[in-house]
Amino acid sequence: MRLLNILLGLLLLITGGAAFIYILNMEAAPVETEEHGVAAPAAEYERGPHNGRLLKSGDLELEVTIFESGIPPEFHIFPFSGGEPLPPEDVDLTITLHRFGGRDDVITFVEQDDYLLGQQEVVEPHSFDVVVKGTFAGQTHDWKFPSYEGRTSMTEEAALQSGVEFAVAGPVKVNDSVELPGEIALDADRLVHITPRLSGVVREVKKSLGDTVTEGELLAVIDSKELADIKSEYLAAIERRDLAQSRFNIESGLREKKISAEQEFLQARQVLAEAGINVRSARQKLQALGITDDAVASAQKEGDSFTRYELISPINGTVIEKHLAVGEAVQDTSDCFVLADLSNVWVKTVVYAADLKHVRAGQQAIVHSTDLDITAEGIVAYIGDLVGQESRTAHAIIEIPNPDKVWRPGLYVTVDISDDTELELPIAVPTDAIQEFRDWSVVFMRDGDLYEICPVEIGRTFGEWVEITSGLDPGVSYVSKNSYLIKADIEKSGATHDH
Repeated sequence: MRLLNILLGLLLLITGGAAFIYILNMEAAPVETEEHGVAAPAAEYERGPHNGRLLKSGDLELEVTIFESGIPPEFHIFPFSGGEPLPPEDVDLTITLHRFGGRDDVITFVEQDDYLLGQQEVVEPHSFDVVVKGTFAGQTHDWKFPSYEGRTSMTEEAALQSGVEFAVAGPVKVNDSVELPGEIALDADRLVHITPRLSGVVREVKKSLGDTVTEGELLAVIDSKELADIKSEYLAAIERRDLAQSRFNIESGLREKKISAEQEFLQARQVLAEAGINVRSARQKLQALGITDDAVASAQKEGDSFTRYELISPINGTVIEKHLAVGEAVQDTSDCFVLADLSNVWVKTVVYAADLKHVRAGQQAIVHSTDLDITAEGIVAYIGDLVGQESRTAHAIIEIPNPDKVWRPGLYVTVDISDDTELELPIAVPTDAIQEFRDWSVVFMRDGDLYEICPVEIGRTFGEWVEITSGLDPGVSYVSKNSYLIKADIEKSGATHDH
């Protein structure tokens, strides 16, 4: 018989097998076999000519196979008597599959060529206690055996000690949300480029790349002949104004005494006015460079060089770029330092056209970095008015606080923007409840100390919740946290069938 089975298997491989046959791999047992338990490694059992399990009782033999080649799985049962094929219509057959949680699938059969065809799909997972009842020549024959897949057992105490948690499947209220890709960027409103606004040679550099600076702190000193000329021009304008003022005062006195002519008085007043204009013009040049009258007067009094020009930090921040060194010549447009206040950063993202109805300025957003495993709350500060013709997206900016400087510009993140609209999902489970098993997404059902896979169809994700569109029924107890431990236990036990 073993040789025949090997030859039949080779024949199926050579011919491409027009069909794929899955064989229930648990040994047939007497009717009194216990209905529940965890599958042990498959035992050797007698196979029929189609390489299926051969069940024998009196003068009736049944070869049990499940056919699933390009169609939903279905039972094909081949009847024999004394080793010879029986006409299918001579046998009345029913198979009952006792599934996890007390559900029963009762499958009836009709004649089809040389076998009996099951009239109901054998739905996944193929994990059940099989009860076969066949009637032939007025005699009833019964078989019963377990065939488990993706099942294991663990005491409640052991599960709880391992951190496994449970929940009951049912409706969950969530806020509608949109998940978007994003990137951490500098807050452009807190970014400063330091330029000298005049040419010169660097005399001192006080700050280096990465240094923290405060508002008003000295960054560097530049020697500038251009600055000296502007200061000298200002002092000369003051001198000329003072002289013009003295001359005007004299002419005004003489005019009151009717000693001086009116023309000379008017001329002195005009000179004074022009001198005042020149002073104001020179002062504005200094103010444009950030230099006050007091600073010029102090330099003049203390004998400091008029060429000294100081670069001062206008904000509290961090030096993120530095482009000067002692002795280097700089121009009035040179980018000497770039300072950034990193206590607040932006998240730049794109919103797909279909999601624009869910996103608006002022909404709360949750920003998460998988790389650093950190999360922060932010606010949608800006949504672009234009949608790209090719990308069909609009730009958006989320502001998030960054007091500890953990959010680094350039870091990729995900952004979850919640809508105020509350939805009720008929069935939803925590993301931690979902695992991959074979080619399915599954949750693990629980019945006392028993656990079994439940293949599910996944819908939308709302933060920590995943919508289940099919597979998991309301009221079913399932593993809601640390479900990977149950998966590992199942894989260790090898409780799977042969596909």
